[in-house]
Amino acid sequence: MQEYATLRAFVAVAHTGSVSKAAEQLHLTQPAVSLKLKQLQLHLGLTLFTRRPQGLTLTADGYALLPAAENALASALAFEQSASALHSTLRGKLRIGTIVDPEFIRLGDFLSRLMARAPQLETELHHGMSGSVLGNVEQGELDVGFFLAPPGEGTGDSALAWRELTHFHYHVVAPPGWEAKLADTRWEALAQLPWIVTPTVSAHSRLLKRALADSGATPNRVAQVDQEACMLDLVRAGVGLSLTRDALAMAERQESGLAVADNVRLPCALSLIWRSDRATEPTIKAALDTLDTVWPHRLRSL
Repeated sequence: MQEYATLRAFVAVAHTGSVSKAAEQLHLTQPAVSLKLKQLQLHLGLTLFTRRPQGLTLTADGYALLPAAENALASALAFEQSASALHSTLRGKLRIGTIVDPEFIRLGDFLSRLMARAPQLETELHHGMSGSVLGNVEQGELDVGFFLAPPGEGTGDSALAWRELTHFHYHVVAPPGWEAKLADTRWEALAQLPWIVTPTVSAHSRLLKRALADSGATPNRVAQVDQEACMLDLVRAGVGLSLTRDALAMAERQESGLAVADNVRLPCALSLIWRSDRATEPTIKAALDTLDTVWPHRLRSL
């Protein structure tokens, strides 16, 4: 900006005491610097410099105005730096598919760190089940999403990339006092007991189907739910069996007296998924980079 170029000339001459040194510092010609000083003094109606054998020195008016000129230039620099930073500031919206409970997927920590990294980025959360999140990411309705599947399997969709965050197990849980009913832990025997099942798009359904595949058995369905909290409430009420994450299973056994089938564990992995062809998009890249701080020891990435 032209007015700040004039102030820079004034400050440079004030500091160096020389038009030639100021011109060299500002990458200008000496006549150009002299002209800027003349224009400034005419505009202000003040004499800012006096000429002495050793060079130019500030007048009393010049000394009085120098701090204000320096402050104005500092403010102009800060303004330009702020404007420049806006060009690299990440904006837009990141649509995230969430599953199970926020604590398990470390949602609060993830969002907090993501906002610190990209404060202008808007996040939009959509809660669902693994299968629905996968479909929405594939269709572009979500940008990234959390997903559950057996370790190492990923999504089974070549269009989607995935990064495993942690491994855990599902246990078979039953109402309090059902320990004797869980004595036979063969899947064909367990399948005959009443089951609280989940929709086919859920990780529960996929894991249970796989576990029963070898025996050819199907679960004795007595209820279907799509929320983990509701499922556990029905188990506590004596309705039937279900699958529950290991941490919840142990907590419920201690707090509610739920029965847990011995030595029956279904391995599972929590992953984040996204479309492979969108991996370089700034919003998705920011999400992936943030994962490294929330889950620093990630397990697998494809």
